[in-house]
Amino acid sequence: MTSENKDSDTMPDPLLIQESGEVYRNPTEVQMSQIVLPCHANHCGELSVGQLLKWMDSTACLSAERHAGCSCITASVDDIHFEHTIGVGKVVNIIAKVNRAFTSSMEVGILVTCEDLYTDRQWKVCHAFATFAARRTEAGKVKSLKQVIAHTQMEQMEYSLAAERRRMRLIHAEIITDLLSKCQEYQDAVAAERTRVESVELVLPPHANHQVSTFGGQIMAWMENVATIAASRLCNAHPTLRSIDMFHFRGPSHIGDRLVLKAIVNNAFKHSMEVGVCAEAYQGGEPLRHINSAFMTFEVLDSDRKPCTLPRIRPEPVDGKRRFQEAIARKKIRLDRKYIISCKQTEVPLSVPWDPSNQMYLSYNNVSALKLMDNRNNWVLASEKNKVRLYTLEENQMLCFKVEMNVRVSAEQTFHLLSDLRRRMEWDRHYESCEVINQADEEDTIYRVATPSVTKGGKGKDFILLASRRKPCDSRDPYLIALRSVTLPTHPPTEEYTRGEVLCAGFTIWEESSSVTKITYYNQATPGVLPYISTDIAGLSSSFYSAFSACSQFLLANKDSLAPKPSVQY
Repeated sequence: MTSENKDSDTMPDPLLIQESGEVYRNPTEVQMSQIVLPCHANHCGELSVGQLLKWMDSTACLSAERHAGCSCITASVDDIHFEHTIGVGKVVNIIAKVNRAFTSSMEVGILVTCEDLYTDRQWKVCHAFATFAARRTEAGKVKSLKQVIAHTQMEQMEYSLAAERRRMRLIHAEIITDLLSKCQEYQDAVAAERTRVESVELVLPPHANHQVSTFGGQIMAWMENVATIAASRLCNAHPTLRSIDMFHFRGPSHIGDRLVLKAIVNNAFKHSMEVGVCAEAYQGGEPLRHINSAFMTFEVLDSDRKPCTLPRIRPEPVDGKRRFQEAIARKKIRLDRKYIISCKQTEVPLSVPWDPSNQMYLSYNNVSALKLMDNRNNWVLASEKNKVRLYTLEENQMLCFKVEMNVRVSAEQTFHLLSDLRRRMEWDRHYESCEVINQADEEDTIYRVATPSVTKGGKGKDFILLASRRKPCDSRDPYLIALRSVTLPTHPPTEEYTRGEVLCAGFTIWEESSSVTKITYYNQATPGVLPYISTDIAGLSSSFYSAFSACSQFLLANKDSLAPKPSVQY
């Protein structure tokens, strides 16, 4: 909680020198630095999270407006996990920049670090993503935003991942619905009603931005205040806010509004509790307008900064039981996200158990890992033969390789032909058999792939692979087919085969022209994969060139055929 080491996530891109000789700086980047004063702190002498949220929102809004050239409003904020608290006297540094613009909205990345002026140490506090929308014109028209031009490797990576994060936001609510039927209720003594808090705030000019709308950060700060009171009533102690779930602003608030803030503990687990907060606004005798709802996770820390055990909650009838169950579903999602998405790529286990509730996060991790590999720029050309190029990359004690070639087949048709792994047997001799074992949806399919032994008389290997397919959002995105290992209880390892693992593999497919496509195959080599490619990388074999030449011939032979839809098997 209080370690203050250098964090690699705070390190900027290497300096990019432009033709003019000037150092490149992202044109949308906005920086804010604030020294934490006692007036910004809570009872523990630590920066109030509400105050931090206000600073983050202001910085991100200015970045969005710099790109859009017009007024912008906060539309939503993704999950925020606070890794450290910030004490009085420390400096908070906030950097915000637009990662990608869509039609009328844009994703802004926000990095918050803390600096100790006496020791010159810095550490990351949180990394957040907010969505801002350009305000409509006086005629009611939606402003179309210009595209973001990525110049550095980091900018290219964030641009690419922004599309995947946007997809996850759009289907987030569906996951909650799917999980509700699987929740069970705990019976315990503390009545949820005891934690209920209601407060009202009058929106005054200091609470508004330059567009006379209430700052999104100010609303979040008020919400954090009532949520902290609700959490305190359950534990009779001072709680620490650990995370805020993804949320959306449903409407604006303006100067003169009365903002009604309501909070209640939805559920308490062993070491954490979820507090639901709702913000509604009204003026005069008009009905309440729903502005925002959020879910905040709190812990109570002992003198050693370890989480304390919390009492359980007895939910209220009807709505209270619904909130109780939804909190369990959201906790499951948080664990999935932490286990699958939040850990660094080198910490992700090879095979993650697959089930419908974590499909979205596994799919996100699958595609994101491939995009990260695609954005690396330090590949070394190992060899080239017949216009098929083999590259390698050694990083963090891990070997990655990619194979690259051009084909005279349209990108869309290439995508369709390579998407169905069962057809890979037609050109890749390493594929002995391939079957669909679960067609999760149109974009995600789970296959069982069997490969022959590389040694005479040895066992073959089999792999349970999640294949995640993505079409481009626009012309600056490739088609993607991402592969990674998962585990299914219905398909355990067998005596006949040794179970292999794939951490990250797949194809990126770029349209060079209407008839020429660049195909790149990536693989982050694991012990299960190395025997098949080690001789190629060492220059002792050319089997990869043979395989990809066969792939090229397969694509050319089928460039006018319709790709069959995978059959569904459960």
